[in-house]
Amino acid sequence: MRHCIFVHCHFALAACLFGVLPPVHAESAPRPNILLAIADDWSYGHASAYGCPWVQTPNFDRIAREGLLFHNAYTPNAKCAPSRAIILTGRYSWQLEEAGNHMCYFPAKFGGYVERLAADGYFAGFTGKGWGPGIANDADGNRRAITGKAYSQKKAKPPTSKISNNDYAGNFEAFLSDAPKGKPWVFWYGTTEPHRAYEYGSGVRLGKKLTDIDNVPGYWPDNETVRNDMLDYAVEVEHYDHHLGRILDALQAAGQLDNTLIVATSDHGMPFPRAKGQAYDESNHIPLAIRWPAGIKTPGRAVEDFVDFAGLAPTFLKAAGVTSLGPIMQPTSGRDLFDVFEASGPVAGRDHVLVGKERHDIGRPNRGGYPIRGIRKGDLLYLHNYATDRWPGGNPETGYLNCDGGATKTEVLQLRRNGTATTFWNLCFGKRPAEELYDVAADPDCINNLATSPKFADRLAELRQQMESELKAQGDPRMFGNGDIFDAYEYTSPSTAGFYERYMSGEKLPAGWVNPDDFEKQPLD
Repeated sequence: MRHCIFVHCHFALAACLFGVLPPVHAESAPRPNILLAIADDWSYGHASAYGCPWVQTPNFDRIAREGLLFHNAYTPNAKCAPSRAIILTGRYSWQLEEAGNHMCYFPAKFGGYVERLAADGYFAGFTGKGWGPGIANDADGNRRAITGKAYSQKKAKPPTSKISNNDYAGNFEAFLSDAPKGKPWVFWYGTTEPHRAYEYGSGVRLGKKLTDIDNVPGYWPDNETVRNDMLDYAVEVEHYDHHLGRILDALQAAGQLDNTLIVATSDHGMPFPRAKGQAYDESNHIPLAIRWPAGIKTPGRAVEDFVDFAGLAPTFLKAAGVTSLGPIMQPTSGRDLFDVFEASGPVAGRDHVLVGKERHDIGRPNRGGYPIRGIRKGDLLYLHNYATDRWPGGNPETGYLNCDGGATKTEVLQLRRNGTATTFWNLCFGKRPAEELYDVAADPDCINNLATSPKFADRLAELRQQMESELKAQGDPRMFGNGDIFDAYEYTSPSTAGFYERYMSGEKLPAGWVNPDDFEKQPLD
């Protein structure tokens, strides 16, 4: 039975937040090891387990085949730092104060599941990308071991010039060797792939064909450049999967595979225009497979229930038998996954998820973000844009900084500049109305906005009311007129802080995540 814990939120509003459930495993059963295998910028559907012909992921597929494959898993916030903060804390990004932003200071009071498990006897470590980018210090100003001890010494030659030389699996093996016998462990395997940049043409060089791609989303041009970009991304996804396979082999050789709860996923959607950093289905919809023989009753199932990242921390803690969160963690809000693990069909109440965002990358006046809240329920996605005078991807004259530079972004920008096609630019970078509504089943690319259709007026009103009611119960500052606080939170990189004002005054600033020609020569307002 869940118990409800009332907390005093930032604006003195009581929100009902769920604590961790009592353990359900027998006292004599060993506590499971916990492995999170998280890619950086990998979209839902781009795995062979989902039927994708141009991305081969045999090891992700194995986890799905021997466990559960989720078709409606979401991150509530489609950017690295806030998404990972949600995973760690079991709280939604609008409940995490500064940690709801990108490039932030992670408040010390919001501990994560790795820290809590380490305090409860787990050996903790990570390799690759943990939480970030940002700064996570404890109350004394010391760097937190927020994902455990770093394992990064082993290197290996990567398959392309842009892929990391981190021997992720080799570093996991070093961690496994260090883990004390008889003691459970928790490990965060985080690749920097398929985050940009890519080696252009590497997909074709490594044997893929442009014709392998069965569908190019309707918000990008379908041409050689874009298809190459997609195949280069596929190579990086497969690199994550390759190391995942080596990790599975190491666990099997050590006799620890079946006592390890394995979650394979990504922090958010692919680093392409209109995906990463926004709130469309391509932004928040993520791949997810979970293997845990001791906890999953009917493995091999495809799960259609809606789940989100806020449920991972309570799941891990419950599996480990942790019943008290304090003083390290605040109450969690997410719903643990044990009902899904123990079910053989749909689970009551799992018919929707909430999504949203605040400030991601900078590049707007007064370090403003682009606030969105939304709800995906059934086939419908409702989004509310709260600052429609702002550019969703960042100001054009400062390089659309909330969209990573790459071949597809360049192609979309050049088509507008050449006067060849403006539709793709409008969909990817243009300003938006206050409300958007999409029938994702009929329109998976979320192109046909139904918000003004009389046919959908009642459904839109119902979704708006449900979204706002749930966000108020969670203490979301934006629901109480205090959303500007997210723009006021400090940005952690001095070299790019105040980017808009400094750049517009003539200062040359580093913006290495976009290309120099991403900057428009003049404002487009």
